[in-house]
Amino acid sequence: MTEYATVRYLVDDVQAAVDFYTVHLGFQLNTNVAPAFADVTRGPLRLLLSGPTSSGARATPADAAMPGRNRIHLTVDDLDAEIARLRGDGVAFRSDAVSGPGGRQVLLADPAGNLIEIFQPAARA
Repeated sequence: MTEYATVRYLVDDVQAAVDFYTVHLGFQLNTNVAPAFADVTRGPLRLLLSGPTSSGARATPADAAMPGRNRIHLTVDDLDAEIARLRGDGVAFRSDAVSGPGGRQVLLADPAGNLIEIFQPAARA
C-alpha cells in the first residue's frame, strides 16, 4: 500500500475538478463517483474532491463553506515553462509569479476557487 498525504477540497462540480487536476496538473484519477466524490493523486499527495452531496461536504459547517487561504503546493523544475504551458491551456492565475528566499511561486485556482501554489525551489549553492 502506498502512503499518501491526503487533503480534501470541497468543490461545486466534481467532474470539472477531476478534469482540471488530471488535464492541467498531472494528477491521476483513482475513484470517480461524481457528482458526489472523486480522488486523484500526484506523487505522495491524494486529493479528495468532495461535491455538495458527499459526506465530507455535508459535515462542513455553513460558515466554512467558502474556499480558504490554504493551498496545496506543487513543486516544478521550471516555473516559467509551467506558467507558459498552463496559460496556453487557458488556465487563469490568481497572482503574478513572486520570488522569495526559498524560490519562486505563482497561484492559480481550481474551478471551485481552491488555491494551488506552483513552486520552483531556489537553486542551492
